[in-house]
Amino acid sequence: MNSPNGLPVLTFGDGPEQAVAVHGITASAMEWPPVARHLSDEWTLVAPDLRGRGAAAELPGPYGLHRHVEDVCAVARQAESGVVLVGHSMGAFIALLAAAAEPDLFRRLVLVDGGLPFPPPPEGVSVDDVLRATLGPAIERLSTTFASEQAYLDFFRAHPALAADWNDDIANYARYDLTGPPGELRSRVVGDAVRADGRDVLVLAADFLAAWDALRVPTVLLRAPLGMFGQAPGLLSEEIVAEAGRRRPDIPIETVAEANHYTIVLADRFAARVAHHIEDGGAA
Repeated sequence: MNSPNGLPVLTFGDGPEQAVAVHGITASAMEWPPVARHLSDEWTLVAPDLRGRGAAAELPGPYGLHRHVEDVCAVARQAESGVVLVGHSMGAFIALLAAAAEPDLFRRLVLVDGGLPFPPPPEGVSVDDVLRATLGPAIERLSTTFASEQAYLDFFRAHPALAADWNDDIANYARYDLTGPPGELRSRVVGDAVRADGRDVLVLAADFLAAWDALRVPTVLLRAPLGMFGQAPGLLSEEIVAEAGRRRPDIPIETVAEANHYTIVLADRFAARVAHHIEDGGAA
């Protein structure tokens, strides 16, 4: 299925209640099956592949978070009534901007380990330096070829954030990402998209703060205490979370114990918590 603007969409379930789920920076719509599985039969979860990822890898740019906001809002407009918008990692930044820009489209917002602005780089450190430090291993994967599907799965399984929770969902997520001829398989994520979007995540801090302060859609933020390599600290530091709470004490912030940046949506035991907040809003 495609949205009106050509964005490929995966649909899980067929209930009358609808959620639109936005994935992370080097991910795809296939990060959402564990969450969808924990939704009741009343729900449909609609997950687009963002430009430059998955089945949208061939869609033209420009990339950037504001372009993704336009795409996500176009997907949401297909629903017959207001939808719950959920975003993970970079998808949380997109979801935050979308909910602030078009609040009437959404009845609830669930941010998962993302959406809060990071501090500016230290003096003398460029945005590109920060990108290399944080996304370097992920970007390196995009230019690496693999002899077989199993070699790619083994590569993923060795990731320190995934090894302990390896499951069929993660394997299927990795398989969905593969393209290329036999013996020269590679990720279908477009490197230019990752670089453009990653730069936006770092430089649009003022936009994220303005959106957070202006939110009038009921919102909850879920954070993982462990980061991108399965160790503390998490992506959203205690300082970042404390500042967000000070600015908007009405927005619940929940730490999902033992989850890391990836397993918070890819492991059943944590995905169930995300699904809970999609369905009934939890404390929100």
